[in-house]
Amino acid sequence: MLISVALAGVCVSLGGGITFFLGLIAPHIARRLVGVRHAKPILGSLLLLSANTLGRVIMAPMELPVGIIFSIIGAPYFIYLLVKNI
Repeated sequence: MLISVALAGVCVSLGGGITFFLGLIAPHIARRLVGVRHAKPILGSLLLLSANTLGRVIMAPMELPVGIIFSIIGAPYFIYLLVKNI
């Protein structure tokens, strides 16, 4: 367990939090929306694109980072997944 946590931490620090969160949440949302069909990569890119657009539009003169918007979108769903499986 300790080795798994250490490897996940290294991957997040190298790849970035957005890619980790996107890789974790997007497949679950895609499976929920479109089923087991092969449209999952498209949904992940659309999710990131919508988070980027929202970050630029919400506070018009300033921009919110994509990571903050993506965390606002993805964190409640991730918590839902954790609670549902308990």
